[in-house]
Amino acid sequence: MSFTRLSLPVLATIVALSLAACTSTPLTPPVVPPTTTQKPATPETPVQGLQKSNFAAMPGWDRDEIHDAWPAFMTSCQTLGKRNEWRLVCASARQINANDDNAIRAFFESNFTPYKVFNPDGSDTGLVTGYYEPLLRGARKRSGAYQTPLYRAPDDLLTIDLTSVYPDLKGMRLRGRVVGNKVVPYFSRAEMLQSGALAGKELVWVDDPVEAFFLQVQGSGRVYLSDTQETIRLAFADQNGYPYKSIGRYLVDKGEMTLSQASAQGIKAWVIANPGRQNELLNVNPSYIFFKEEKISDPSKGPNGAMGLPLTGQRSIAVDPQHIPLGAPVFLATTQPNSDAPMQRLVLAQDTGGAIRGAVRADFFWGFGNEAGEKAGRMKQRGMMWVLLPNS
Repeated sequence: MSFTRLSLPVLATIVALSLAACTSTPLTPPVVPPTTTQKPATPETPVQGLQKSNFAAMPGWDRDEIHDAWPAFMTSCQTLGKRNEWRLVCASARQINANDDNAIRAFFESNFTPYKVFNPDGSDTGLVTGYYEPLLRGARKRSGAYQTPLYRAPDDLLTIDLTSVYPDLKGMRLRGRVVGNKVVPYFSRAEMLQSGALAGKELVWVDDPVEAFFLQVQGSGRVYLSDTQETIRLAFADQNGYPYKSIGRYLVDKGEMTLSQASAQGIKAWVIANPGRQNELLNVNPSYIFFKEEKISDPSKGPNGAMGLPLTGQRSIAVDPQHIPLGAPVFLATTQPNSDAPMQRLVLAQDTGGAIRGAVRADFFWGFGNEAGEKAGRMKQRGMMWVLLPNS
């Protein structure tokens, strides 16, 4: 379905719908909405708020075990190396010993210039949250404990991109469905689940509705299928067009917990203590994520980020590409989750997210599994960022 020219009233409606479809309100920290729900940004996105700096100004630069970041950098080069300003530096990187910290550090210091990232108000610190790839238990067919479905995108879900006609809407996409001769908003979470509108679109069935909800929060994850004894990856496919509403904020506003308790772990504990209110809580969020199945060829690699390339645990971050070029190396100076212990390391800006908005703003990918989930669920730190751009 396409549009060529629209009247102002129709355009106003579309803008309002597109904002509803493509912006998200963050969960009460440290839980954040999916990092792969947005249309992938391009590395050509303009950069704002950068001030030329130097490597000596980056705390911990000389102590980072920088070889851990090298695979993620080489992954970025798969895309960036095709661009003129990155071609030479990515070609030179192939000559570097991937296990030699000194050689890697010298490579960056010789070929890149750091730029400190500032917010529009002139401040240089911002929020750093975390996300991860969870593992759920499930089955191909509904049986026993496996009663909660995860769905593929429905056939009647429309996704409309008006960028070619209205450039100001770049990165915003409409989602809806056709009723008669009108496009209306798609079903909310509660409407879909209560009406059975998604019957027949089940990908797998899992054993925990709360874990299924948090899989949607993360945007992708793995599912071990007990009936076929295989582990598959469920990757983000689409979204129903509603902005995320924080279930953590809902519990805080209801006086059920304090702001400091509203982590993923705190919310899960609340549901265990209040099983009769589970649907009430989950349906506070009208947003719903649809998935697609992917084979896992290399279990050590994470899900694909916004660049279409696999993320690297503890060395990939999600950023706002209006401020940080997608694919670029970023030096992140923050602290460990729920701690004052420094966490200063080189990471790669390889993902985006509905809640990742602003200049000094990062979502740190912790990797796969329970330990990664524990750290991601508690991460709500302050941090500074330097983006490294090639001298060429």
